[in-house]
This record gives sequence, structure tokens and C-alpha cells, in this order.
Amino acid sequence: MASCESCPSKDKCGDKDRDNCMIENNPINDVKHIIGVMSGKGGVGKSTVSVLLAHDLMKKGYKVGILDADITGPSIPRLLGLQDKRATILETGIIPVFADNGLKVMSLNFLVDEENTPVIWRGPIIAGTVKQFWTDVLWEELDYLIVDLPPGTGDVALTVMQVMPLTGVVMVSVPQDMVSMIVAKAINMAKKMNVDVLGVIENMSYIQCPDCDTQIKMFDGDIKTFLDTAHIPLLGELPMTKSIINVASQGINHSDEAMTLFEPITNKIIKELE
Repeated sequence: MASCESCPSKDKCGDKDRDNCMIENNPINDVKHIIGVMSGKGGVGKSTVSVLLAHDLMKKGYKVGILDADITGPSIPRLLGLQDKRATILETGIIPVFADNGLKVMSLNFLVDEENTPVIWRGPIIAGTVKQFWTDVLWEELDYLIVDLPPGTGDVALTVMQVMPLTGVVMVSVPQDMVSMIVAKAINMAKKMNVDVLGVIENMSYIQCPDCDTQIKMFDGDIKTFLDTAHIPLLGELPMTKSIINVASQGINHSDEAMTLFEPITNKIIKELE
């Protein structure tokens, strides 16, 4: 059932909103902020951004969890080097997997025998699984729960926005006009669902010249004009660097430069929530 007291949106909604509220909470859990990480399309680095954000928040002393809501393409376990771990199922709920730094993680890959096992499910079953990852997992006390959403505006994104008390969403894009158009769809979806858009992170924004520090733009696109029109802040621009690319193959522990590049973005998100 919905619980206003444990809902981060409790002071933002009116009586009519509460009457139609579909949000469900586990009384064991106390999660202060839930941030969805979205993208209009795949391949823009959404999961990498989710991992960098979670680790930087942990580094700052917050209690953090990641919910991998990309059921058909879960990549969070591998990004964190946890692909061989399994979640524990108890009568009271599901115990998430813990990373070495204490980060709590839940993904469908923690419930299957092999990570290459395909998920051949229809939309309602996938959406129901994501809902259970919120209501049945023992997240307990968290300052931040990062929800890595699948690309697009389908069943999972709709379920998360309806069932989970999102504090806001962060959009991930790349500097191409076509992608900006698709991201606009995701932004408009969030607005229609009364979910705050905290800002956009532009990934693969440029390449830094190692000799002269010149920023070389690889794609044509004017994301600043697009964001000004949509009244959405640009949280930051991430370059194409080996440190960020290697998060996928070597994990976050080998990405000190990536963490340094990402820290200003984390600071803006924290400030936005304050």
C-alpha cells in the first residue's frame, strides 16, 4: 500500500494526487532520494553514468543502492564486477548483493544461473519484476537509490514513475540532433508523469587533445539550445576517454580519472535536490 510518510514526494502532492497514488513502499525500507537514470535510446552510456553516480555518492559518505531496471539487458553487475554474485531470497524479502565498498545492488542477473541466460518475457511480467525489485528487496536505510532504466518510454519507465516515489530523473544523451529529439520524448514523458527532470548529462561530448587541451567535437548537435527551450539544466559534458570507456571492461576501481570528471555532475545533482 501507499505510505505517505516514507514517500520522498509526500510534501509535493495534493489530496487528489494521494487519492490516485499507486506508489507502494516496503515498511522495512527508508530511502530518502530515488533518482532514475533515463535515455531516449540505447548505447549512450546510461548504465555507466548510473555506476559513476552511485560510486561518487558513496565516496562522499552517502548510503547508496542501485536498482538495475533494465531486465532484458542488465549490465550493472558486470560494470561493478559482480557478475558472479547471487542475491539471497528470504521469506521477508530479497537481500541485495553488496559491492566491496558497501554499495547495495539488485539486478535480474543475480537471480539467474548464468548471466547469458536470455529473458524472454512480455512487458507486463518485466514491469512486475521491476516493481518487486522496489517492494520486495531489503534496501533498508539509503540516502540515494539509483534506478538504471532501460532506454525508451515503455512499460518499465511507466511502472517506475507510477509505483516508485521518484525524487527526479537524470537524462543521458549524446550530442546528436536525432538523439536530442528522442531524449525530448523521454523528458516530455517525465513531465506528463509529474516527475522532476533534474537535468541532462551529455556523454561522448568531445575528445580532449592530449597535446594542446583543445576539445574536439565528434558529433554535430546543439544540445544547449534544445535544453534552453525545454528549460532543463545541463548537468555536465563527459568526454570520450579511456577511463570512462574502461568502466565497462575493467570496472570502476580502474577509473579514478572518470570519477574526477564525474564529480562536478554529482555535486550539481546534490545541489539540485537541496
